[in-house]
Amino acid sequence: MTPGQRSREDGALRRLARVVALLMAAAFLAAPAERLPTPDALRDAGWAKGAWSGIEPARFEALPDGGLRIVAAGQGSFVWRAADPGGHCLSWRWRVDAGPPPTPLGRRGGDDRAIALTVGFDGWPPDAGFLQRTKHALTQAVAGDHRLPRSMIVYVWGGTGEEPRPFASLYMHGLGHVFVLRPATTEGGRWFEEKIDVARDWRLAFRGGPVPPVLEINVGTDVDDTGARLDARIDQIRLAAC
Repeated sequence: MTPGQRSREDGALRRLARVVALLMAAAFLAAPAERLPTPDALRDAGWAKGAWSGIEPARFEALPDGGLRIVAAGQGSFVWRAADPGGHCLSWRWRVDAGPPPTPLGRRGGDDRAIALTVGFDGWPPDAGFLQRTKHALTQAVAGDHRLPRSMIVYVWGGTGEEPRPFASLYMHGLGHVFVLRPATTEGGRWFEEKIDVARDWRLAFRGGPVPPVLEINVGTDVDDTGARLDARIDQIRLAAC
């Protein structure tokens, strides 16, 4: 075999390996994420925009005060940014002027929520196994240079309020847990302030172990199942020492 033939064969094998990885990822993931073009105002504020395959994306607007406005009608998507170093106490405020009705978030399908604020950690849960790590590796292969969290805590405005606190996310393969902070019946049209010790919640969700550093903050919405109209805001997202 000549050097040229060997080079072409190596290239073909690499392409085949990537196709296999993508097909395996599609089999593992219910709704693979994809990166979207990010409007200048969002990018200047440090956010990148993403969506779930097959779901029309919502609209995220960067506000002059540094916050986000989320507008949707039967849509769902998210934005993320790297976390500022500094600690495990997360604070923010949020409001929902129009949102989905109460839906049971522990059941796949129909599990809409107005806002989900996800804290992504740069470390595995204590009991993360081979299959979870393999699924994560396949997802990372699709995500490219976006380094994905290895464990996640999700704070939600939505649901019935009867969900366990926390409960395992239906979509994160054991690597994420959900805390419902404000059910869908929460009064709309007014601000609510939150302050959370995410290290405490990580230990509660994953039953101990050293808490990894925070890698990123993700803000998303999902109203595609109910087709609801959404108009919501979140701002003053800060991570600091407790």
